[in-house]
Amino acid sequence: MSLWQALSVYPTLFCLATLLLGLMIGSFLNVVIHRLPKMMEAEFRHDCALIDLSEDAPQPERTKYNLVVPRSACPQCGRLIAGYDNIPVLSWLLLHGRCRHCKTPISARYPLVELATGLLSGGLAWHFGWGAAAAGALLFGWFMMALFWIDADTYLLPDSLTLPLLWLGLLFNLGNTYVPLPQAVVGAVAGYLSLWSVYWLFKLATGKEGMGYGDFKLLAAIGAWLGWQALPIVILLSSIVGAVIGIGMVVMAKRGWSKPLPFGPYLAIAGLVALIWGPALQKLLWG
Repeated sequence: MSLWQALSVYPTLFCLATLLLGLMIGSFLNVVIHRLPKMMEAEFRHDCALIDLSEDAPQPERTKYNLVVPRSACPQCGRLIAGYDNIPVLSWLLLHGRCRHCKTPISARYPLVELATGLLSGGLAWHFGWGAAAAGALLFGWFMMALFWIDADTYLLPDSLTLPLLWLGLLFNLGNTYVPLPQAVVGAVAGYLSLWSVYWLFKLATGKEGMGYGDFKLLAAIGAWLGWQALPIVILLSSIVGAVIGIGMVVMAKRGWSKPLPFGPYLAIAGLVALIWGPALQKLLWG
């Protein structure tokens, strides 16, 4: 029996293998979370520099910085991180959360993202079982993990993540993986227009912007995966979670009421909940 066949026959082996894969994906997501906003900023600055150039002036050189180049290094001493120091979770524990060379503390968020991605991956594999639904759920979960942290850090939801996520949802639903394709298409449209309408109503009423366009695209992507029927659940859950966490931050951290909160992390959490328990929640709420 080949490994591929064994994974399809033994659910426990499939979940364990997926958990290990999730740990490695989590390590890569740490790179995406850290570098993608910097890549966007560099691209923006480059475009701004081009505006001020005369026709005869030489174009400014682009800094070679992407998800692969340069290699990961300690921000304090600049020493490259060796492969044996980049094993998900384990390396951080063995190094006691510090750089091997200069002993600078390494944030615990890196192993936590890896561990969370691994556990999420194993849980999705267990829930959906071997097949296309599990493959799609894993992609959905990995995208949500990256979007959660990027928006929490920078208030950005990059088009380079939200738009591919939307198209992947429609592609998976070509075969009715989660919902029929018409429901997925309507879900994408309804997801975008619902928050777009709230944005403009709030802006006309107050003169202020209540959310960013990335939130529209993220909810459209969730609608493309889960169909329009899941959108009320997602909006309700994200609003409740956002309100609870927002009030908690104001009370515990003495954060001002006027300071904005990113909405993307709550949409990501609600999208994952709806992916797993959406039909049960719909039945509970609507009958």
